[in-house]
Amino acid sequence: MAAAELDVWVVDDDQSVRWVLEKALRHDGIRTRTFERAEHLLEAMEHGEPDVLLTDVRMPGMDGIALMDRLSRSHPLLPIIVMTAYSDLDSAVAAYQGGAFEYLPKPFDIDEALRLVHKAARRNGAESPDTPRDSGRDLPTLIGQAPAMQEVFRSIGRLARSSMTVLITGESGTGKELVARALHQHSPRAARPFVALNTSAIAADLLESELFGHERGSFTGAESRRIGRFEQADGGTLFLDEIGDMSPALQTRLLRVLAESEFYRVGGQAPIRVDVRVIAATNQDLAVAVREGRFREDLFHRLNVIRINTPPLRERRQDIPLLLNHYLAEAARELDAPAKTLNSEALELLQDYEWPGNVRQLINASRRLTVTAPGGVITALDIPDELGGSRQPAGDMTEWSESLARWADERLSRPEGSALLNDALPEFERVLIRRALARAQGHRQEAARLLGWGRNTLTRKIRSLGLDGE
Repeated sequence: MAAAELDVWVVDDDQSVRWVLEKALRHDGIRTRTFERAEHLLEAMEHGEPDVLLTDVRMPGMDGIALMDRLSRSHPLLPIIVMTAYSDLDSAVAAYQGGAFEYLPKPFDIDEALRLVHKAARRNGAESPDTPRDSGRDLPTLIGQAPAMQEVFRSIGRLARSSMTVLITGESGTGKELVARALHQHSPRAARPFVALNTSAIAADLLESELFGHERGSFTGAESRRIGRFEQADGGTLFLDEIGDMSPALQTRLLRVLAESEFYRVGGQAPIRVDVRVIAATNQDLAVAVREGRFREDLFHRLNVIRINTPPLRERRQDIPLLLNHYLAEAARELDAPAKTLNSEALELLQDYEWPGNVRQLINASRRLTVTAPGGVITALDIPDELGGSRQPAGDMTEWSESLARWADERLSRPEGSALLNDALPEFERVLIRRALARAQGHRQEAARLLGWGRNTLTRKIRSLGLDGE
């Protein structure tokens, strides 16, 4: 469809968004109408309809999700692009399950918005939803506004009505199991079991029994029948983590189950049929493993139907403050302790850190800082060296020493310059005492510990230096 023949309508309560989109669309030769509220749009649609609709999610009155639900019945072929500043997993999945053609997180690139409009027009309408939106479930904690995480959210949303096999790739600690759980909980299998198994955590000679179960007496120690993970996941989802470490023999058995949906327990004679969606994950490059003969090529293609890559934390640094705030609050609830916050210097150190252990390392760091930081505010001094902090920053000490040296030189250059320690030592102690008391929130016992003194010594110094009034 040519741009001049396109009618695109926009509904958003933000006047600036309406203005920018209207200008951009008209500049591209597209006829455009804008509306402040969904109700106004519905009134206009009694007399006509657009080729493509762009709608915000959160608006006064009828919101974007309710609008899509209404239009899915009255205009099921109308392609809808959902815009939202609330770029989280729930918004993405709700948009797709509500029938959205595409999901566009704010702030968006105008060229990207135009590209999606033309793509939606070529599609000539989206399929109507056949699955109700999720509500009330406890969803996995997937947090992120970085573009790489938005792509993960989009992938989960697009697969929300599907039971396709998925391969999740990414470094250790990037949240591959969280993605798998989200895929399950937003799928038609959500009411059925989600069973997770880390294949690298189980000895190779036991993994076959763990996956497929065994009959009584099938080997030494098999004193009773065991139901394997495939049977436990029947009707639901089986998540196989670190699939790249699986032995060649088990790869062959897994391939057969994926192809035929049946298997034999270890020592069993009767085939067992199952209906299981398999989601696999790995931190390895399986294509390289295939070339090196460590992984079956046919199994790789069977698993690699849809691939989702979970980005490392160093590639989504803008999400670090969000993650830290969330997991510091989680750690406080978990440990039944007051929630702590980060000051700007501490946050800057943690954002600059490389996080080789990714989100898993950040979660553990949040627990550690909740326990070890003495005050309610975590400062740069509380960040341990292994997380990018430094309790004795060499550059700062050098700068302080050089400033002191310049002050001493200047004082000694005066004719009356003498008795430097009489002036310097009291002021030095006043500064350190004030900072230690501030750091300890006024608790003298803690301030004395920070200074390396006893409490009586600190009390005497406060009195002699005239700090009692403070």
